[in-house]
Amino acid sequence: MTEDLLKNIYSGDKRSIAKAITIIENDLPGKNEILKSAFLKSGKAHRIGITGPPGAGKSSLTNCLVKLLTDNGFKVGVIAVDPTSPFTGGALLGDRIRMQEIGMLPGVFIRSMATRGSLGGLSQNVSEACDILDASGKDFILIETVGVGQSELDIAQTADTVLVVLVPESGDAVQAMKAGLMEIADIFVLNKADRQGADGIAATIKNIIHLKPANEFNWTINVLKTISIQNKGIEELLKEINSHFSYMKENGFLQKRRKDNLRKKIFELVNDRLRISFWDDKHKATLEQNLDSITSRKKDIYSFVKEIL
Repeated sequence: MTEDLLKNIYSGDKRSIAKAITIIENDLPGKNEILKSAFLKSGKAHRIGITGPPGAGKSSLTNCLVKLLTDNGFKVGVIAVDPTSPFTGGALLGDRIRMQEIGMLPGVFIRSMATRGSLGGLSQNVSEACDILDASGKDFILIETVGVGQSELDIAQTADTVLVVLVPESGDAVQAMKAGLMEIADIFVLNKADRQGADGIAATIKNIIHLKPANEFNWTINVLKTISIQNKGIEELLKEINSHFSYMKENGFLQKRRKDNLRKKIFELVNDRLRISFWDDKHKATLEQNLDSITSRKKDIYSFVKEIL
């Protein structure tokens, strides 16, 4: 059954892709086989992270980019990462009403996924879903994140190109600095650029870019203006995205970034497996037996951890 599912995924069947992602999200039988096989067939798609504060217009920008890419004959996958529902554990905005139009386009697959409590704004399942979309033959994968500011930095460990989307409100440039978004941006997008103060904020962001040290890739970070609801500036943005990808590829930086990201992912997988395997019934019982003496400060937590390890 899993072999048939994989065969259908590689042929681009939407229903099979959706089923595979559900298996991964819910840790169902067949998960490991799907992940192993999909990973070996991945690595071809250009993964684009789209992040920034809430209300910046990330969804409408994603819409425009998907339309433009499909008009140029590309197959596109979209992972829209939303906050986790405290009741169901699912994505709060799972209906993605704003994306219904592009969801019907040929070669487009859209999936809403929950953060599942991940501090970095992305769950491990997001990266795994990207592998499945990659293996299914998508040329581009757009990952639109939850947009909660300081917990957005995981996107840099998943995407080849990171867009940080801001709007012409004075607080956004400051938020970009405080949240560390300056460190992960490959391209800044000033959306809703028809609003008052857009030129001033664009100039402020450019000044901040010039003041900070050059990144390891020596890529010149540009600030592009868009008005996504009017579909303005999208072609220029896609051109810049492609320029970044070409630059990274030609200079060997893409390989380095992907290798670094895989190293971090392997660390995370090992840490997760060790944590799960360590906390068996025996160790949980030892913890419970010692909690009273630890709570009353007769024993310190550091000695206990050393002892239990």
